[in-house]
Amino acid sequence: MPSYKAPVRDMQFLLHEVLGFEDLTKYDAFSEVDADLADAILVEAAKFSEDVLAPLNVVGDHEGCTRHADGSVTTPTGFKDAYKQMSENAWSALSMDPQYGGQGMPGMLGIAASEMWTSSNMAFAMYPGLTGGAIKAISVGGSDEQKQTYLPKMMSGEWTGTMNLTEPHCGTDLGMLKTKAVPNADGSYKISGQKIFISAGEHDMSDNIVHLVLARIEGAPQGTKGISLFIVPKFKLDENGNPGERNPVSCGSIEEKMGIHGNSTCVMNYDEAEGYLIGEENKGLRVMFVMMNEARIGVGLQGLGQSEVAYQNAAIYAKDRIQGRALTGPKNEDKPADPIIVHPDVRRMLMETKAFNEAGRALLYWAAKHEDMEKHSGDEKLAEKCDDYLGLLTPVVKGYLTDMSMKTTIDCQQIFGGHGFVEEWGMSQFVRDNRIALIYEGANGVQALDLVGRKLARNGGRALMTLNAEIDQFVKDNKDTDGLSEFMDGLADAKTKLTEATMWLMQNGMKDPNNAGAGSTDYMHMLGLATLAYMWAKMAVVAQAKIDDGSNEDFYPNKLITGRYFMLRMLPMMDSHLAKIKTGAEPLMALDAAAF
Repeated sequence: MPSYKAPVRDMQFLLHEVLGFEDLTKYDAFSEVDADLADAILVEAAKFSEDVLAPLNVVGDHEGCTRHADGSVTTPTGFKDAYKQMSENAWSALSMDPQYGGQGMPGMLGIAASEMWTSSNMAFAMYPGLTGGAIKAISVGGSDEQKQTYLPKMMSGEWTGTMNLTEPHCGTDLGMLKTKAVPNADGSYKISGQKIFISAGEHDMSDNIVHLVLARIEGAPQGTKGISLFIVPKFKLDENGNPGERNPVSCGSIEEKMGIHGNSTCVMNYDEAEGYLIGEENKGLRVMFVMMNEARIGVGLQGLGQSEVAYQNAAIYAKDRIQGRALTGPKNEDKPADPIIVHPDVRRMLMETKAFNEAGRALLYWAAKHEDMEKHSGDEKLAEKCDDYLGLLTPVVKGYLTDMSMKTTIDCQQIFGGHGFVEEWGMSQFVRDNRIALIYEGANGVQALDLVGRKLARNGGRALMTLNAEIDQFVKDNKDTDGLSEFMDGLADAKTKLTEATMWLMQNGMKDPNNAGAGSTDYMHMLGLATLAYMWAKMAVVAQAKIDDGSNEDFYPNKLITGRYFMLRMLPMMDSHLAKIKTGAEPLMALDAAAF
């Protein structure tokens, strides 16, 4: 059975030494939080993920969820008890608003805990993860009464939440949705329609499920301008706010999926179910996109989580499995073969995964810090910068991190050879579970188009210009430090090539929009590579300083070795992406559609 060990030391390094977690404690919201408390939370979260969630990962994959004749769904053995433990210990409310029962910890700490959940058991982690997104949507768009009614129960874990967007005939193009809402005299609505691919749509772990449903009120404009958002609970609430009469919303079937079998992905039928409008009529997408942006960061985290657990198991296997001899001569002369970790190509796959994981983790935590600062700093200029960065980085976190994590997870499976293709070793599950991350919450091609078509030009390109200026200053401040030239030179070169790609798209995308579309994925990868290079440069500065100060902990020189691999072996991909962007749309669009 595969194993998982939470990378607590690496998380502590990022929080306390590289990214300045302690900066957040100066805000009133986090005044009672300190490094010791944060570390204690990480340690306890690690125990829960390693001892409770990880052993259930294979169970969930093998058993899946079961739909019964009455439409109810049973989760895999152990999931209900694990969810009860999570709720009782308030893990799912770690970074939620204390006003409604949350613990009020920084989101930066919450994302570290969430990484552990998703690494140890991605399918399970989706239940509280979706609830968190629904909580955020209600917090932003709901009335005071709706917040008081739903948020405390959702934060406590008594109730869970979902998001209902996709229909059989429409996914990304939400303007085509057909689910309708008919007003009732009491201000509620009758919701009718069918939604598909609804994760955690029905299960046995909570007392109620709060569905957030996109629908079109009768007479509303067609397209996205006529979409509203509704709260549709599984059970209607009685006069005391407790689950009462069953609402006519049901699970018609559970999707037969490639992976994440432990999560109940449902076809949901709404048959004049009672729903309650969130926010204004015909403006539901504004609120739903709050939830979707939250989910997109979460999906990037899922990719990282699967890459991390796959790497851990591949590294153990590579050090244990003996096969062939080292090219430079036997390393274990007393054995018939050497461990496969001596082989350069195995090292290549391990190093690429390790270098990606550690920089991807830094990028996610850095983004989470900016969200904390935006919410709590009280500084309008800083909040503006944070909002700019989050808008720019969200498609990169979702799209680039999951594209890369799919590659690295497959590479880790490859290290097992034929055993990686056998379910016994568990590597297949990491690959299968990870595959959905490239698709849902906006397929990665859509993320790339969003980045190039909307996010780059937003506010006159202010976000990228601010990030470029920050990188320039960082390089200037550190370029003369001994031992860091490869990091600073590589980062500066990456920024230059990214700027060249940006200018090409600006000059040629207007002439032919297909030029922008053809280069969008390559550009997303360029921005991903550049931001990961920035994260590695940040980590290298700290690691080198620790070494210069006399630290004898292997952790720091190993950081520099891993970062150097990224700079020398992975960052040069900037050149190939730039070259492809400059070919424009012609090579992609030249072949007549009939010839495919």
